[in-house]
Amino acid sequence: MTDSTERIVNPSAGQDESLSENALRPKSLDEFIGQHRVREQISVLLTAARNRGAAADHILLSGPPGLGKTTLAMILAAEMNTPIRITSGPAITHAGDLAAILSSLVEGEILFLDEIHRLPRPAEELLYLAMEDFRVDVVVGKGPGATAIPLQLPHFTLVGATTRAGLLPSPLRDRFGFTAHLDFYDASEIEKVVARSAELLGLTIDGRAIAEIAGRSRGTPRIANRLLRRVRDYAQVQGSNTLSEKHAHEALDIYEVDAQGLDRLDRSVLLALIDRFNGGPVGLSTLAIAVGEETETVEAVAEPFLVRNGFMARTPRGRLATALGYSHLGRPVPAGLATLFDPISE
Repeated sequence: MTDSTERIVNPSAGQDESLSENALRPKSLDEFIGQHRVREQISVLLTAARNRGAAADHILLSGPPGLGKTTLAMILAAEMNTPIRITSGPAITHAGDLAAILSSLVEGEILFLDEIHRLPRPAEELLYLAMEDFRVDVVVGKGPGATAIPLQLPHFTLVGATTRAGLLPSPLRDRFGFTAHLDFYDASEIEKVVARSAELLGLTIDGRAIAEIAGRSRGTPRIANRLLRRVRDYAQVQGSNTLSEKHAHEALDIYEVDAQGLDRLDRSVLLALIDRFNGGPVGLSTLAIAVGEETETVEAVAEPFLVRNGFMARTPRGRLATALGYSHLGRPVPAGLATLFDPISE
């Protein structure tokens, strides 16, 4: 029988997906690629906190999924040499759940709260007091005889992450000492991410393959790492030890990721908009039904990328395909399309 410890420490005994996503995460601010301004701001904040010998101020990280919010939270803990507790808004169903977590923290610990915008309202209100005064009021009993017992908390750092900062109530946003917004990566930064991950995975990859993967990664490191692993799989099946541009192109075609980064869902939404609804305008719910997906999926997964890259527009009357969207699918662009809509911000 194989010893379990040996399986973990001996690479020749088998690798679990070669390296997990966690193993590809940068471990320090110096290793973190991209987000230069945010890294600089966080570095100043952490250095000042270490010099004071105090816990860092509460930090809110906002931005689309896959850009490194969780990774930055782990880096914060490493840089401050303190433990980190990880939970999420949907996992906290009652204020008591949050009170239990807060009361078990140790001095200087980081509490990472993902999807903080999905906290239930009673938990939000409890969090206000905890962030500001480092205490929670534990209610004992019910009805007129109930009493609130203040419980002092150790000084901790709350790191909140959200993809929808606008859903956070102002009192909660105002209690964060620093708010950072993470932007999509440019092509050169994504290429560095792919090259670094390939090295960690022990892969030999040429520059053109790196560029091909990066160009289809939607400016998102998480997607870049996922596509890299799929290209690796394809190259291995083909019996090659080197990932070439040909492997990248053929593998990503198999997985239905086109040259602009559109995947099956993106293309389905754009095709439905153009072929079934003559380019729009059409309501979001109608569009979602046409592609057989939940409204939330289309709105949160496909639409931001399509709008950001100019394939689709959101207007007061509904969603509209743009000239770029028509061109990308090889459809003739209707005359005067540019004057048909007045885009609004997301």
